[in-house]
Amino acid sequence: MSGHSKWATIKRKKEATDTKRSNMYAKLLRAVEVAAREGGGNVEGNMTLASAVEKAKSFSVPSDNIDRAIKRGTGELGDGQRYEEVVYEGYAPGGVALLIEALTDNRNRTAQEVRHAFTRNGGNLGESGVVAWQFARKGVIVVDKALAPDEERLLELALEGGAEDLRDSESSWDVVTAPQDLKTVLAALEVAGVSVYSAELSMEPQATIPVQGSEATQVLRLIEALEDLDDVQNVYANFDIPEEVMASL
Repeated sequence: MSGHSKWATIKRKKEATDTKRSNMYAKLLRAVEVAAREGGGNVEGNMTLASAVEKAKSFSVPSDNIDRAIKRGTGELGDGQRYEEVVYEGYAPGGVALLIEALTDNRNRTAQEVRHAFTRNGGNLGESGVVAWQFARKGVIVVDKALAPDEERLLELALEGGAEDLRDSESSWDVVTAPQDLKTVLAALEVAGVSVYSAELSMEPQATIPVQGSEATQVLRLIEALEDLDDVQNVYANFDIPEEVMASL
């Protein structure tokens, strides 16, 4: 079981109230803008845009801001800033694989910042392709166990909606879908009255590495340092760290 979704959930709850909120807004809106530029402004026909919009809404980004980001992307409000997608790969302490997605207007600056974060936190930045093979693009819908139906019923609803799997993520369930089925499965769960915490496209590890003690602290410090960089959108990892350990860190 991947710890990535648990870490993302814990971070999301924290960032909803802390001083990083405005920085997170900027990142989310940048993702919306780029998705609209590359695939068009129709949420129904642009899966990447739909995921970016859903994620922005889950962080309570105002709808007006999201709409303006879409219009900047499609050129309705001018060209906006030109960003390109860059992916970095490497390893955290304990051999944990990291896949980092960034949107940047200056590749040299972003590469330097990412390399510095790895160096300062005991990681190793690798070449392209070194860890990407360990991840697969999936849709992930997080459902809080406290608000969810029982496991058998949730699994039934998820599979009927077109999901691939239901994973136990300690205090939540992860409904895993093929990327193109994310929106369909989400709609099916919502129609059935299931309370959804978040839904987004993700890069899910195909196998995980248990990490404990001081190594767990090092891994999470490196991930947080990378996530704090302005150009970094997402950090995916194949660690498995108990939820209570992540929460305490």
